Amino acid sequence: LQSLYLALALAAFLVYVVMASIFESFIQPFFIMFSLPFAFIGAAWSLYWLNISLNVMVLIGGVMLAGIVVNNAIVLVDKINQLRRQEGMELKKAILEGVSIRFRPILMTTLTTIFGLLPLALGVGEGAELRKPLAITVLTGLISSTLLTLIIIPLIYGLWEGLMEKHDPKTQSTHPNP
Repeated sequence: LQSLYLALALAAFLVYVVMASIFESFIQPFFIMFSLPFAFIGAAWSLYWLNISLNVMVLIGGVMLAGIVVNNAIVLVDKINQLRRQEGMELKKAILEGVSIRFRPILMTTLTTIFGLLPLALGVGEGAELRKPLAITVLTGLISSTLLTLIIIPLIYGLWEGLMEKHDPKTQSTHPNP
């Protein structure tokens, strides 16, 4: 059990390192990783409500959930960055446009994963009782994080980047405040 906790922490660290190198930023990966607590809150709530104890399958589901959840936020933040850097959009417009463009792909990816896990979560098939906690962890964590990722991540991105624009003279000249 302790080794799974270590694996979860190591997975989070490795995800951060990869994102920091891809986004060329130490801050933007935190925007993305901010979706993880929402995933784990949703999963914990469902495990409590369904009276499922913390076990190895739940922890494996948590590691899977961490990997899946950050993908939605990566897709969203990457699109907003593209709109700002390549098309020169101002912050607010880039965020609104990015969410609008990526809403459907994020929703489709989430729904296909949810429907794929539904038979496991419902306990269908041989050995389903063993895999059910894993499926419920991933399924409910994915639902809660997707709903909140589409709202919270753009909000945090906008607040932080807006503060940076106010305090950085280079960005003030390219994005004047109205």
